[in-house]
Amino acid sequence: MEDTQWMSWVEAPWLQRTATYSSLIRFCERLVQVDLLPELVTEIAAEFGVPRCSLVARNRSWETIVSRGEPLASLPGALLADVVDKDAAVWTTSADDSPVMLLPTASSAQHVLVLSGPRLDASQLTEGLGVGRVVGQRLNQLNRVAKAERHVDRMRTMIGLAHSFAGEKDTQTLLERIAEEACRLLKTDRASIFIWDKEQKLLIACPALGVEGGKLFLPDNKGIVGDTIHGAKPIVVDDAYTDRRFDQTVDKKSGYTTRNLLCVPLFDADGECIGAFELINKLDGDFNDDDLNSLQDFGVQTSIAIKNTLELENLVRSNQNLTERVSTGVAIIGESESINALRGTIERLAATDLPVLVLGESGTGKEVAAQALHHQGPRAARPFVAVNCAALTETLLESELFGHEKGAFTDAQSTHVGKFELAEGGTLFLDEIGDMSVGGQAKLLRVLEQKVITRVGGTQSIPVNVRVLAATNANLVESVREKQFRQDLYYRLSVVTIELPALRDRPEDIVPLANFFLKRFCADANRKPLPISSDAEKRLQMHGWPGNVRELRNLMERVAFLSAGDRVEAEDLAFILSPQRDAFDDLSDGIGLAEATNKFQREYIKRAVKRMQGNMSDAAEFLDLHRSNLYRKMRQLGMEVDDVKP
Repeated sequence: MEDTQWMSWVEAPWLQRTATYSSLIRFCERLVQVDLLPELVTEIAAEFGVPRCSLVARNRSWETIVSRGEPLASLPGALLADVVDKDAAVWTTSADDSPVMLLPTASSAQHVLVLSGPRLDASQLTEGLGVGRVVGQRLNQLNRVAKAERHVDRMRTMIGLAHSFAGEKDTQTLLERIAEEACRLLKTDRASIFIWDKEQKLLIACPALGVEGGKLFLPDNKGIVGDTIHGAKPIVVDDAYTDRRFDQTVDKKSGYTTRNLLCVPLFDADGECIGAFELINKLDGDFNDDDLNSLQDFGVQTSIAIKNTLELENLVRSNQNLTERVSTGVAIIGESESINALRGTIERLAATDLPVLVLGESGTGKEVAAQALHHQGPRAARPFVAVNCAALTETLLESELFGHEKGAFTDAQSTHVGKFELAEGGTLFLDEIGDMSVGGQAKLLRVLEQKVITRVGGTQSIPVNVRVLAATNANLVESVREKQFRQDLYYRLSVVTIELPALRDRPEDIVPLANFFLKRFCADANRKPLPISSDAEKRLQMHGWPGNVRELRNLMERVAFLSAGDRVEAEDLAFILSPQRDAFDDLSDGIGLAEATNKFQREYIKRAVKRMQGNMSDAAEFLDLHRSNLYRKMRQLGMEVDDVKP
């Protein structure tokens, strides 16, 4: 280590005052630390002892960027161009014989230093070349720093905008906001986002200023945008009207003049092109690489926002369509007195949160009534969850209703969310509540009273906001009397009770219901709606419908898919005569043929009069009898008019 030598920068031989260029090197060292251009030219003017020093750059013409003292009255354009092209300094005299020195900087923007003063001498060209080169490097450094700072500022702004875009739920509004922010951020006159509909081979431009509705529909194979999306590459155009790809149709219609433009493709997360982002008419010259990079970065955020908003719109639209379909599916069809009364009751109860117990025979539409209560009320936008209590054991019922934690029992491989949680904010429909076990009834009662649940195997109390509707075809009053159903739960569930009439008790609703179901199932079968012949209508109304509305619905589904004709005939309904019990089954139980015949005729006449809403003349016509013969037949059967009037 004895031979080791050290030397600091200030000890270098060329920095010694006796060295030829020591003062020049020290001056250049100061220049590379200057951050402001006015300070830079002031330092140079002082070093060369001149009153005037300017930094000029070539754009469309030579322009003074910054000056110390009064700049030259007229810049020698041809000579400045030679300085740049030759990368050489020149000493000359101006029109007033003042010495002038032009120094190249070799900067990326082709800057030239212009010095002028009476003491300026050609011998300073050597020093000037060195200063010019250092100035050029410093200018490039400052330009890179400024560019990086602008990029960071733009990225910070873009990220902030991306967060704000996430709150938009409408695509049109989102695109207009993006275009507005892009114009502000990248200093352009206009901006448009083009969504590519590949199936229709269309480009949908938004916003399209001057176009009704703010949207413009264009073929995807025309213009700069068409080339951008098909080539999946950005395009920069400095003079739009001289570019053969530019489509002037929109300009001619709107009266707008496009000078220059920048267009970049937009990609989704899978790398698929979904459209393009176009900027028109930069406010301060032509588009540069910085604008291109910034727009591509902005395009990434834009693509994500557009994709999310489009998916949200599709979800909302699907939800609306589904809600409309569900609402249509729960329509209560019929014009009988009992059905009109039911509709009025449901309309009044729907606006409340009262528990409702729906009673009726199997197949009368108890779940449809419950859905109508839900969809006509303030909870319509929230879930409707149905549970069939009869299909679940006590253990399974608790897990289904309240959920369970992972490991709560042998098969609990993961956490399970119960129906109460799934129905949060909406309605929970407990079908066949009369078949719920006594233990399950106690747990349900506790939830209804406390409005909190605890998952099986868990300890956390979870508040629930659910309206509970229940239904059964059992006689709950009798079940309470026999200690098979808890009295306190019955009172909790039956704050309001709705009883649905059997279909046989409202024969006037049979044909409207049949037409309703037939229309729906014909649509599912992709065939025109089938009209029902008068004979088929009579056959429908005379059937006992032991399965109620469900039986009629199933019948119409079979007819829609299996009927070969253009309308429903009586023979198409022959399978409803299959050997199953209906309202007349008891006619053959231990009575003679004559009594069975009389009993059948009495029931048949009652139904005909009820169908005709008590009009005896219409009932006689329906039965293919004269009115007097109908009365005579009734007297023979021991029937009074009051016995058949509804």
